Amino acid sequence: MTRQVQAVADRDDEVVEKGSRRANPLDLHVGSRVRLQRMLLGMSQEKLGEQLGLTFQQIQKYEKGINRIGASRLYELAKVLGVSVEFFYEDAPGTTPTNKSQNSSSGLAERQADRYVVDFLSSREGIELNKAFVKITDPKVRRAIVDLVRSLAGEEKEKERDKDA
Repeated sequence: MTRQVQAVADRDDEVVEKGSRRANPLDLHVGSRVRLQRMLLGMSQEKLGEQLGLTFQQIQKYEKGINRIGASRLYELAKVLGVSVEFFYEDAPGTTPTNKSQNSSSGLAERQADRYVVDFLSSREGIELNKAFVKITDPKVRRAIVDLVRSLAGEEKEKERDKDA
């Protein structure tokens, strides 16, 4: 039997083999936004799956962009995660600032140059750090922490420069 190839229309008009594990960049982006919001809420994949009638493995596949999320499922995800459907497409590959909604209040919109900030905020450490930081109510303590982190970041840069020299 010959191997069947399914043409999948995507932004690059590439042909992707059926069963291929390579995800479309938009599917990856939407999945990463699902993961970001789930983690910001402190929700496990299992808990999200329960609320949607899915297994945690299916949630995992959505988050990795392996399985595409259909329109009705995306709508349900948005309701459970407390965001608009638009949130999942903010800063998606191929979008420009003019394509974005001017009134979008949910999600993390960033300039391309600040992508590393969103990447950090999507990490477990970033989420833990931010959750702990917002619990600090004293402005002087907050300022001291920001100054400490900046100082430590400066030391890291100096160490990197010394290694390269």
